[in-house]
Amino acid sequence: MNITLRVWRQRNADDKGRMVTYHVEGVSGDMSFLEMLDVLNERLTLEGDEPIAFDSDCREGICGACGLVINGLAHGPKKLVTTCQLHMRSFNDGDVIDVEPWRAEPFTVVRDLVVDRSSFDRIIQAGGYISVPTGAAPDAHATPVPQDDAMDAFDAATCIGCGACVAACPNGSAALFLGAKITHLGLLPQGQPERDSRALSMQSQHDHEGFGGCTQIGECEAVCPKGIPLSVISRTNTDVLSALSSRD
Repeated sequence: MNITLRVWRQRNADDKGRMVTYHVEGVSGDMSFLEMLDVLNERLTLEGDEPIAFDSDCREGICGACGLVINGLAHGPKKLVTTCQLHMRSFNDGDVIDVEPWRAEPFTVVRDLVVDRSSFDRIIQAGGYISVPTGAAPDAHATPVPQDDAMDAFDAATCIGCGACVAACPNGSAALFLGAKITHLGLLPQGQPERDSRALSMQSQHDHEGFGGCTQIGECEAVCPKGIPLSVISRTNTDVLSALSSRD
């Protein structure tokens, strides 16, 4: 099939940026969206043009590096998939497809479709860890964990930090990402000693980075490729309020 791409091109963070139109012919429905961009980039390189810069790594929906806004939707029209897992059979011959980077103040455009998501790293560094004493590893069954807590923690831990939640949120909030990381550790026994400090530190860093506040609109949940539920945000709010009250 033949498609028309309108791609955001921007040399650096200081460049104004613009949409540029490309026609791509002979696209196979079995191609992933990124493979289609690879084909276009090969053509641009042979023609002496600058290839389109975009992020990718594993291309298996694991790393979270490949996020693009496709026709106004983070990761595109298919639910519970990343951009690298989106196949061209999701589109039709003759379609016009807009491709843009994540749009959020903390996600500075590096070049074209690549954004700087190091703000997520700093949120994790602020408290997304547990302090583990050295010595022999404890037996796996030494500390019982209720089944429901274990499953909820596992579900939260599937967050890959892609940033789709931020790109989709009208407020530019990273509350779903933040909630997933706080919930994951806050539900397990190993995460209890630092539960209060973790919630306060990570929430503070989230706000410091310039992410907006959550108003429970739900766009984040709708585009999350791992199906992280809004309930993790409620858990975060509970932990933050509990930590604040214990300090009074």
